[in-house]
Amino acid sequence: MKPLREKEMAAIAAVSLIEDGMVVGLGTGRTAEIALRHLGTRIQEGLRIRGVPTSKATEALARTLSIPVVPLETVSRVDLTIDGADEVDPQLNLIKGGGGAHFREKVVARASKREVIIVDSGKLVRRLGERFAVPVEVHPLAWRVAANALTELGSIPVLREKGAAPFVTDNGFHILDCKFDDIDDPGRLEKEINNVPGVLENGLFIGLASLVLVGEGEGVRQMLPP
Repeated sequence: MKPLREKEMAAIAAVSLIEDGMVVGLGTGRTAEIALRHLGTRIQEGLRIRGVPTSKATEALARTLSIPVVPLETVSRVDLTIDGADEVDPQLNLIKGGGGAHFREKVVARASKREVIIVDSGKLVRRLGERFAVPVEVHPLAWRVAANALTELGSIPVLREKGAAPFVTDNGFHILDCKFDDIDDPGRLEKEINNVPGVLENGLFIGLASLVLVGEGEGVRQMLPP
């Protein structure tokens, strides 16, 4: 129960940053879902915002919680985005994409004035790739070719499956989960992966987090970019 409690504390702290009239990016995944539920409570109490969802699942949940949602292309700015992460390094670089929504999450993150990441203490690592593979979204036509190229970059790519079939993202693409033994330059690797033909986007989020809220024990620690 400790990670769940830590996520809950971080989510509450993040939602408290939202102010009336904001355009808010709504992340995807189990941790972001906790934040959405707390945001729904604030909406019921009178908070007025517009939410930009990062996945179809997030949009559906937001609607059930009476959170107003709008497409990204209809707003000129995103004031603050709240999202989770699979790994966070000391420079606030991230691995995201466990939920398969990292393309839309990264687009919304780049459109945001502030990208607030909420995690439990178990998501902190000394170097990216210690525990999680890097998700890489690829066109179905090109996944085998992309897998060969990603192997040459030093990874072991595995096609993500759902049941007996390949996992399909909201964009109609597949995901290769690529395990790297050592990511010593995540910024360079992010670019190298995205240069592979057939790749839409990967789960390395470099220099995008404005603030990481870490649930630790009975409190929340703030991490800022160095």
